[in-house]
Amino acid sequence: MAFTPTKYRLLNIGSGRVFDDEGWTLVDPEGSSPSLVRAVYENKQFTPRNDLDGLYRYANWLPCKRILKHSHAPVTYKSKGLASVFGMDNLWITFSGYAPKIGARMSTCSFKETEAYSVCARLPKNDKHVLVIQSAGNTARSFIRVCSDNNIPAVICIPEDNINDLWFVRKLRNCVKVVATPHGTDYFDAITVGDKLCKDTRYLPEGGAKNVARRDGMGTTVLSAVEAIGRIPDAYFQAVGSGTGAIAAYENNLRLKEDGRFGDNIMKIFAVQNDPFTIMYDSWKKDSRELVPLSADDSRRQAAMILAKVLSNRKPPYSLAGGLFDVLKASGGDMYKVDNNDIVYWMLQFFNKEGIDIFPAAAAAVAGLKKALDEGKVDRKDTVMLNISGGGMLKATQKGFFLKKPDLVLSPDLPFEDIISQVDKLLTMNTNSRKSRL
Repeated sequence: MAFTPTKYRLLNIGSGRVFDDEGWTLVDPEGSSPSLVRAVYENKQFTPRNDLDGLYRYANWLPCKRILKHSHAPVTYKSKGLASVFGMDNLWITFSGYAPKIGARMSTCSFKETEAYSVCARLPKNDKHVLVIQSAGNTARSFIRVCSDNNIPAVICIPEDNINDLWFVRKLRNCVKVVATPHGTDYFDAITVGDKLCKDTRYLPEGGAKNVARRDGMGTTVLSAVEAIGRIPDAYFQAVGSGTGAIAAYENNLRLKEDGRFGDNIMKIFAVQNDPFTIMYDSWKKDSRELVPLSADDSRRQAAMILAKVLSNRKPPYSLAGGLFDVLKASGGDMYKVDNNDIVYWMLQFFNKEGIDIFPAAAAAVAGLKKALDEGKVDRKDTVMLNISGGGMLKATQKGFFLKKPDLVLSPDLPFEDIISQVDKLLTMNTNSRKSRL
């Protein structure tokens, strides 16, 4: 069955200007100040596609040009075990990971698969660029899996200290290469390497939070929840490194409100960080749109201390129009910080009560919910969506796994010409090797 691309335009959130997408537009070319752009879909009603599988059942609200193989959607179910611990009547868990008993089959065990399948489907089938993705861990694993399965050339930039996140249960194609920054560096250093690489137009920046496909892919968590619950939740909880997933949740809330069939409320967005890496929490508690100062050395030190390594972005999309600051203000939400002990405790409790092992970032969200309940920010009778952003690794890897080692290790301090030259050589070696096998 042929797929008809979704019809949409782009909205500059800061200025209100609506304009056409040129194919991979990340910012408004006429924008005068920093702002996210948002997809405005022609279809104003939430209409899941029963003729499409996996994530693409939500294709009417995804900026897709094609359908990729092996996608899966988040799964939402009403909690009994954890709800009983919290004394809650309507706790709904949206789970992105691997737990066949509830129908969840994301082999990378992370909700980052939602953004990878959406972003890569925004690319035309025969695009000649090499996609560049920067990641602290889970995003890298998801994009590697999706790009490998669908033969999409990509370079993944990741801190070498986070390389243990690159585990896989199936063989990878050579179309994906991993470039790591050295031991002791952090996510921002990986971003720097990717940005330098993209000074050459052959390399296409994925765009992070600026890419509407990334946000709308992540926003399918809310679509899953509303499909299961039948209404917009009262509150939403998620652990955040960049805050992109929380922004995405708010944006789909706006679309659902415009639809009108699922309520007209804005759910309170609650975002959680892992202490001591709390740049957004600290800024929010100062009621500051601008991020509090955080030096590179302090960022690297704090990133090394936290259990949820993926929550360590020192340049998140917090301050710009449509960023996390605006989302928290507009939704009446709040931020929490939790420490490593909190995370370990709720990882164990979630496994005991829900029967699924979860990643540290997901447990941070659970710990944040507990704090909000204790403080009375959320009523125990409220309908709450808890975004469990990753888990199920024990089941997914029970037959074994392997680690993908870096293909290159490059310092972020290298001139961009050197970074481009070395990655070019890597890709050329790969091409020649492929030809020799032919």
